[in-house]
Amino acid sequence: MSSNLERSASPGIRRLTSVREVGPLLGLIALCALVSILSPVFLTTSNLMNVLVQAAVASILAAGVNFAILTGGIDLSVGSLLGLIGVLIAAVFKSTGSVFLAVATGLVLGFALGLLNGSMVTVGRIPSFIATLGTMSIARGLAFVFTQGRPISSFPDSFRALGAGELGGIPIPVIVVLVVYAAAHYVLTQTPFGRAIYAIGSNEEAARLSGVNVGWYKTAAFGVSGLLAGLAAIMFTGRINSAHPLAGQGYELDAIAAVVIGGTSLSGGEGRILGTLIGALIMGVIRNGLNLLMVDSYWQQVIIGAVIVVAVLIDRRGRAAEGAAVVK
Repeated sequence: MSSNLERSASPGIRRLTSVREVGPLLGLIALCALVSILSPVFLTTSNLMNVLVQAAVASILAAGVNFAILTGGIDLSVGSLLGLIGVLIAAVFKSTGSVFLAVATGLVLGFALGLLNGSMVTVGRIPSFIATLGTMSIARGLAFVFTQGRPISSFPDSFRALGAGELGGIPIPVIVVLVVYAAAHYVLTQTPFGRAIYAIGSNEEAARLSGVNVGWYKTAAFGVSGLLAGLAAIMFTGRINSAHPLAGQGYELDAIAAVVIGGTSLSGGEGRILGTLIGALIMGVIRNGLNLLMVDSYWQQVIIGAVIVVAVLIDRRGRAAEGAAVVK
């Protein structure tokens, strides 16, 4: 659907679309150049690999949130789901000693909670912002209830492998990110599921009249978001060797920012999953650069918040410019 629209669009719209798609990559290159000038340490192999590993969890969450946003919704719960699922899989592993059961629990639970979010949106007719805001609070509270505020820590290497292991000298989290984004790109661009997601986000009523089962696809999109939150929880718990009820706090903002910075419209129906990956890397480079420059952590929050606001503003300006081009 997106390609058909672009072929029929005016040259002005095509130019705007091209800028929106290439802009994040150019922004990432410019940002890396700037940080490398300010801090020579940035371009060292060890630091660049550190950026990729640190951005892995937010990248996975962003990939899932991207599905929800493409339908015209939003998922604010992924950070809290990461915290809840993290303590639950840690408890499962401590009880059984089985890495397989712990991983399976994380993925199944994440998918189930994602479907619950989607069902509240489609069956309960609750706006996704409200539904996932409620889930965000519930999941975080349950994580504290389950652990009484105490972390679960000290796992063997077999459990930590997904978050801290290496394969052929490449960190496993980096490999997982590449696999997830390759799979997401294929699903969104080459399958009926992906076409339905874009169609719903572009015009939900038109998609319904065309025979698309809107409720099913929207629920499934939130299911994907939850599934990837479960995967992120497994990676995060393994990387820090601890499951804490506060884990993932604020990560939903990084995920949403990555999606918007990557060129996906908050209105739904437009965006590329690879742009989301670039957006997540931009967020990772910003955080790493601020740490290298020894910027106070409180000011880091101010700067990250400003980046999110600017990204949304650019998205809105882009929408307005495209609307003006259509009128002309």
